[in-house]
Amino acid sequence: MGQSQELQLLVELVRAGSLSAAAREMGVTTAAVSKRLAQIEDRLGVRLLNRNTRRLSPTAEGELYLENARRILHDIEHLDQLIASRQTHPRGRLKVNAPLGFGRTYIAPAIVMFARHYPEVEVQLLLTDSPGDFVQDAFDVAIRFGDIPDTRLIARRIAPNRRLVCASPDYLKKHGRPMTPQDLAKHQCIVLRQNDDPYGLWRFTRGSETETVKVRGALSSNDGEVTLTWALAGLGILQRAEWDLARHLRAGRLELLLQDYALPPADIHAVFPERLHLSAKVRVFIDFLVDYFRSRRQRGEGASW
Repeated sequence: MGQSQELQLLVELVRAGSLSAAAREMGVTTAAVSKRLAQIEDRLGVRLLNRNTRRLSPTAEGELYLENARRILHDIEHLDQLIASRQTHPRGRLKVNAPLGFGRTYIAPAIVMFARHYPEVEVQLLLTDSPGDFVQDAFDVAIRFGDIPDTRLIARRIAPNRRLVCASPDYLKKHGRPMTPQDLAKHQCIVLRQNDDPYGLWRFTRGSETETVKVRGALSSNDGEVTLTWALAGLGILQRAEWDLARHLRAGRLELLLQDYALPPADIHAVFPERLHLSAKVRVFIDFLVDYFRSRRQRGEGASW
């Protein structure tokens, strides 16, 4: 095993959390991973990882080794990307992160078409309920909604997207229609607990005035698809992104509320580390997504309703 492979093994072991989990991801046996780790420790003459039946944890020497391993692997990856960026033909592994619901509904079908156009690019799509970590998980591209606070990342908008408030016709027939944001206090609101967003705070703007409303309800979830299911069942008022709601609004299963008010935008961005801005595979993938979502809007799909 080369030294760069040893570095990668330690990083993967700590990230996976156990020998068996790392072995599954690497496609080898647990015994093989254990043997490789023992060989590294024997060569260095120190114990790098504490083992128990369930978890691995770095020793003090392991923490030092891991910190420098990540830096060295980052530098190697940067060098690889620098050379790869000189290629006009995209190839190699492309690791993509996206939110669960949006990734299943839109990004996965887009990758079907992308894979047919670029068969030499190996795409790995990881769907998560919270944003992944670019450094620890080594993503090349991530799909994000709304503002991108991390200035170390480059963001390109791949599609416009609004946040909307809606409810089913059954709910509105039973409970009436809110006419102002303050009226939401009288209603059951379905709340999405997601990322670090303040729980139950909906911010509305009309003209130059902005107001924040604390909404409440009997139902909340950290999964957007679950909250949408509850809204379709008539259990409350929901705030969701336009791309999630459009097909239900077109079909009349949901009705738009408080149309005179705007909520913070949730434009869809592809974000990537600055070091990858010249990578052929990243560049063509993002260009492909921009064209893919543009064509969907032109055909009346997605957010168009």
